[in-house]
Amino acid sequence: MKALLAAAVLCLGLATAAQAATLDDVKARGTLTCGVNPNLQGFGAKAADGSYAGFDVDFCRAVATATLGDPAKVTYVPLDAKSRFEALKAGKVDVLARNSTWTMDRETAMPLRFTGISYHDGQGFIVKKLLGVTSALQLSGAAICFQTGTTTESNVEDFFREKEMTFVPVRLDNLDDLIKAFDEGKCDTFTTDMSSLYAVRLRLKEPDAAMVLQDVISKEPLGPVIRQGDEQWFNIVRWTLFALVNAEELGVTSANVDDMKAKSKNAAVQRLLGVTGSDGPSTGLDADWAARTIKAVGNYGEIFDRNLGPGTPLAINRGINALWNAGGLLYAPPM
Repeated sequence: MKALLAAAVLCLGLATAAQAATLDDVKARGTLTCGVNPNLQGFGAKAADGSYAGFDVDFCRAVATATLGDPAKVTYVPLDAKSRFEALKAGKVDVLARNSTWTMDRETAMPLRFTGISYHDGQGFIVKKLLGVTSALQLSGAAICFQTGTTTESNVEDFFREKEMTFVPVRLDNLDDLIKAFDEGKCDTFTTDMSSLYAVRLRLKEPDAAMVLQDVISKEPLGPVIRQGDEQWFNIVRWTLFALVNAEELGVTSANVDDMKAKSKNAAVQRLLGVTGSDGPSTGLDADWAARTIKAVGNYGEIFDRNLGPGTPLAINRGINALWNAGGLLYAPPM
């Protein structure tokens, strides 16, 4: 009996250690390794000085602030669409924040785990205005450029099969090569997520000569991804995202977070900012993790506006990424 009890205690200890592995590794290393897109303006892009900026990059900064107390303690790992999941599975990054679509196959066959939806998107098409096309239904027989290693290919095949249309695939691994191919007329249209098409358009030789069609042919719920098997890390990454969304809904911003923490009588605000409750310590973080994170990177709305909103070159409206109480789909469970 004593031997069985000892074995059970040992197994429990090993399980607990395994569950805490990623957070322990991040703390021991002193930096978060985050897989990002290096050349998608607005979401993840590397500047000439080596710095990174974008919507997904800011999420990396948020996780680093929550776990290490400093948004600068991130090592960015540039990943292309084809290699991103293998890099995550191999442990080359702690979290993948790279415009990745949440699918069943990626969670069951790979196996990975999406921590939530950070951006609601859908696949669309961009065409040259001279083509005279105003709808995806006019693209039968067209040569279509798309990136390998994405959900784009299967979405196009499904759409054209359903509409009894044909197309000529132009498959390339690298986004730069795809943009060049479209620019040089090697394909009639380029297809990817709608959000990415706005960035692609800005990189064309003549942006004003191209237009994004209004047709959306798929659901593309984009979000951060981690490896399966580490529940503590899953909770940290998931609730960092949810904290940013809840902060916007509750009116907590990078500018007023200290004042709200000291003066707000709202119970939800008090829980979010660690005034009451013990949600931080229960995940391996301190009580101030969310307040610290919001102060460093802002709430969801601030991050969106800074990288994607009307005041940026992309000029993307919130649309379905508005809060649920403002006509959008954005919603986070309460703290």
